[in-house]
Formats: sequence, C-alpha cells, structure tokens
Amino acid sequence: MKAHDGMYIDGEWRPAAGTDAIAVVNPADEQVIAHVPAGTADDVDAAVRAARGALPAWAATPPAERAARITALRDVLVARKDEIAETVTSELGSPLKLSQAVHVGAPIAVAGSYAELAASYAFEEKVGNSTVHLEPVGVVGAITPWNYPLHQIVAKVAPALAAGCTVVLKPAEDTPLTAQLFAEAVHEAGVPAGVFNLVTGLGPVAGQALAGHEGVDLVSFTGSTAVGRQIGATAGAAVKRVALELGGKSANVILPSADLAKAVNVGVANVMSNSGQTCSAWTRMLVHDSQYDEAVALAAEAAAKYGERIGPVVNAKQQQRVRSYIEKGVAEGARLVAGGPEAPRDQGYFVSPTVFADVTPEMTIAQEEIFGPVLSILRYEDESDALRIANGTVYGLAGAVWAGEATEAVAFARRLDTGQVDINGGRFNPLAPFGGYKQSGVGRELGSHGLSEYLQTKSLQF
Repeated sequence: MKAHDGMYIDGEWRPAAGTDAIAVVNPADEQVIAHVPAGTADDVDAAVRAARGALPAWAATPPAERAARITALRDVLVARKDEIAETVTSELGSPLKLSQAVHVGAPIAVAGSYAELAASYAFEEKVGNSTVHLEPVGVVGAITPWNYPLHQIVAKVAPALAAGCTVVLKPAEDTPLTAQLFAEAVHEAGVPAGVFNLVTGLGPVAGQALAGHEGVDLVSFTGSTAVGRQIGATAGAAVKRVALELGGKSANVILPSADLAKAVNVGVANVMSNSGQTCSAWTRMLVHDSQYDEAVALAAEAAAKYGERIGPVVNAKQQQRVRSYIEKGVAEGARLVAGGPEAPRDQGYFVSPTVFADVTPEMTIAQEEIFGPVLSILRYEDESDALRIANGTVYGLAGAVWAGEATEAVAFARRLDTGQVDINGGRFNPLAPFGGYKQSGVGRELGSHGLSEYLQTKSLQF
C-alpha cells in the first residue's frame, strides 16, 4: 500500500498539524518502507472533536444499522485480506502464512462476531418495575500495540461501534500502515464521518494526549503493564473509564497423566508463534520431576526446528531487550538447551528460538515478560507445588493445563489466578472473554463481555 501523509479525521484524510514523521522499518531487512506523520496534541484534539460531534447520531442509530456497517467493514477486510497480510508482513516481519491465517483471519472472525452481536444484543431489559437501558459510554480513545496490529484494532473498534460509541485510534508507531489500511476499510464500508478517526504518532505524545483528553470518556489500551499504570492514573484523575489489557507470564502446566510429547510440542509452538511476541504466550513450562529430563529433550528438539521458520522481532530495541534477558538467564544459572543470545543472522532483528532448563521460580526469566521466542522450563514436585509456581508472578493473563482427562485439567485450571486457560490445547474462540487477573489488566475483550466494556447503564423506574 501507499502510506498516507495525513490523519483520517471526520471521514477524510487531513494534513497533520505538525511536520514530524515516523519511519516505518521492515524488521526482516532493516529497510525503511514508508513514513507516516507523527501526530501532536492538536491532531488528537481535532480527532476527538470529530468523534464527539458524530456521537449523538451514531448512538441513536438502530443496532441493526450499526450491525450492517460492521458487516460491511468485515466484508471489506475479507476483500483486501491479501493486501493487509502483505502489509503486516512488511512492517511486523511475521511470515506471510502467519499473517494470512492469524493476523488477518482472526480479526475478520472477530469483526463478524460483533456484526452479529450488534444485531442480537439486548440493549434493554426489564428488572422488576424498572427498565434498564444499556447505552454507549461515549467517545473511546483506543491505543493499540504492534504485536497483532489488525486484531488489536478490531478487538477495540468493532465492539465500540457495536455499542454506539465513536472512536479515536492511536496505533503503535511500528505498525501504522495496517491501521491506515483499516481506516480505508472503514471509509469504504460507509461508516459515517467522525465515527472512526485515526491519529498516528508516538505514545508519549499522541498517546498521552489521547488518554488525557477531556473529551474522551473511556480509554482502551493494550500494552505493557508499566504504561498501563500511567494511563490508569491519568484516566483515574479525570474519573474516566479504562479497559487495560497488559502483560503476561503464562504458565503451561503439564500434569503427569498428559500426553507429554504433544503437550511439549504444542507448548513450544505457542511460544515461537509470532516470534514470541504474544502477551498470552505460555513462556513458562511446568513439568513434574519424573518427566522433566524427557520434556527438556523434547523441547530442545522442537525449538531447533523453528530456526528458519519464525520471523524477526519488531525492532532493534526489542531484539536487544530479548537478547539481554537471555544473557540474564545464563548469568542467573539457567541452562541453555536451545538458542542463545547471539543473533542468528547478519541482517534483520532476528532472535534464536531459545529454551532454558533448570529455571527456578525466582529467576528473572521466570518472572518478567520477555516478549520474544524464549521458553523457560521449570520442575515441580506435586500439584500444590505446580500451583504455587504457576500463580507466583504479578501477572494473570493466560495459561494452559494438560492432563489425560479434561476433568483433571479443569480442576487444576479452576485454581489458577488467570483470565484464560487452554485445556489440552483448546482452540481460539472469538466469542470468549479475554483479559487478565492481577497486573495483567482491567476489563475484558471479545464477545459479549467485550461489548459490555463500552456500555453504561441507565435505569427507569415505573
């Protein structure tokens, strides 16, 4: 695609208020592929004003009509799926097959689910002598990350539109081209002017301006826990709502009755997918003492197969961050059984698929989110020990449990302090709520739970 040199505000592409630009770099070859404008507080203000102006009419639009616009948006994404996939690959570095199947396939499914929900959701209910109306919360400031650039946009924008809210989107500076394509799709789908607006820019400038703008009623942010705290503090000072999907350090618990080979191989694949840049990746594999050595051997063998199959991480800073974690793991006494800190290629921001054995719960690599293709394997003595280790971080976003019988896995999963648990390799469900416990966030995305984040209640007494 050809990058736009302006912002999408009030239904048209407008020149940016300032002259600064952001270079978009292909992480596979380190070449600049485009430039987009670096938005300022003035751009954000214009976008919020447009969203505020469009809010009354969009909120009053019948849900069936809102559903029709979201359906049209889904159809445009389907029609342009190849272009979108190629764009994601160019600016994120993900292999094209992954971009097609996951980076485009998943958000199309999510958009379709919200088209159906908008048409069927009960926006009104009777409670005794009262009628309760569920109304849009207002103008949404959506701040999205780079790791799943289209999915994270759709997971916020689609339910907001379904609820009757208007939106200002500030996408990650590493992947703005996908966001511009989405804006084009919104326009092509006939979404009214001002209902969706896009401002590209840096987080500390455009993102902070959006989070703090008095015309924004809810801030929906996905990213690091550290930035989430700042946004939560800013929003709290203004008594505005937030939805925060933050970091994770997910445990993959393999109980002794499980199919060990399958559990290990799927676990390694989960960590290596998207080059480990997934907040819900199962980066800690917990294995019983009796099976530990076999699991380590299986994981090392599986990881070795990913050397030429995964893409780079998103940028040079992220590459250095991941490599520094690998070095810290070695320094703290963990044993490398695959990969290591050395760059596997001379060009591109690649990191070797890495597996650590002999990891103990207090090690940095067992506690902090690495966000790269790095797996830590920890041993446990019994189920109570496994539960203590699994719950022993500040995070609680996702996890996995494997057992010979689903009932055994479910019994363990119910004791995990985490928002989502895959049972014996459970599949992605676009209707299931996604979000975290503890410092992994506030609120939920996807399905009806995700829609409710953008609604507020009004009760009429009779």
